Amino acid sequence: MTTSISPTKAGLPPAPPVDAARRGFTEIIAPYAYITPFFVIFAVFGLIPLLFTFYVALFDWNPIGEHVFVGLDNFSGLLGDTRFWNAARNTVSIWLLSTVPQLLIALVLAHMLNHVRLRLAVFFRMTMLVPYITSVAATAIVFAQMFDRDYGLLNWLLSLMGFEHIDFNQSVMGSHVLIAVMVTWRWFGYTALLYLASLQAVPRAIYEAAAVDGAGGVRQFLHISLPALRPVIVFTIVTSTIGGLQIFTEPLLINRGTPNICGPIRQCQTLTLFLFEQGFTQFRFGYAAAIGVALFVMVVALAGLNYFLSTRIRPVKG
Repeated sequence: MTTSISPTKAGLPPAPPVDAARRGFTEIIAPYAYITPFFVIFAVFGLIPLLFTFYVALFDWNPIGEHVFVGLDNFSGLLGDTRFWNAARNTVSIWLLSTVPQLLIALVLAHMLNHVRLRLAVFFRMTMLVPYITSVAATAIVFAQMFDRDYGLLNWLLSLMGFEHIDFNQSVMGSHVLIAVMVTWRWFGYTALLYLASLQAVPRAIYEAAAVDGAGGVRQFLHISLPALRPVIVFTIVTSTIGGLQIFTEPLLINRGTPNICGPIRQCQTLTLFLFEQGFTQFRFGYAAAIGVALFVMVVALAGLNYFLSTRIRPVKG
């Protein structure tokens, strides 16, 4: 006859109850269950379409015809396509003309809105979101009228100063400036609020101590505000790069909804408009996919370069 010895009498810790073990397993699984929907949605609407784009770029893909494997012919065709390089130059030009002023204006406005003596501060902070929530189509109509060659407000002011009227839609730099102003107008308030939220986390006592030590507004901005904003500045530079290189709506509306003309020399046709033209007007899905892959590589490269440079900028000393 054998007798059982309990774990406690044998010097072993008692076995955990079944409910406790199940609860521990649930606590381990729960965090992954919470984030699973995001990864599922990202895979369905982000990763799978991206991989499929790389796949389609290797074919002469007719949506209602045959799919002929051509390897890298679509990419070699891009290298010799002057329309592609023209669209790439337009995209980079508009991106630079819109991103740099947008970030600088937002930086100055955030510093001003953070001033302790500013009256109606809440009102001014709320108005920063007005351009962001305004319809892009409405913005395009207003700015197209302002930059109009014959009756625009800007050309009227130029005529008062003795200058000739400028046809912004028919010149390369003019159309780029027009689109860049629209993009800057739309996003500077949103970016300013991001900077302002970061500045609000800086204790006011630091600014007061700097003022007591004789530091003026410029020195406070350079030595207190900028270092505090550095992580947010890096974030906005990267996101502005990603969004600026994929600009589509503003040049499309300026061109009255025609992606394949965009002026006599395609001076406002960006890479996304060129992709849209090749894919949905010429039905060259393989070539359009190759444009998308090239744009993806450009965005990753420039965003990575911006991140590399911006993270190595040191605060001003002195």
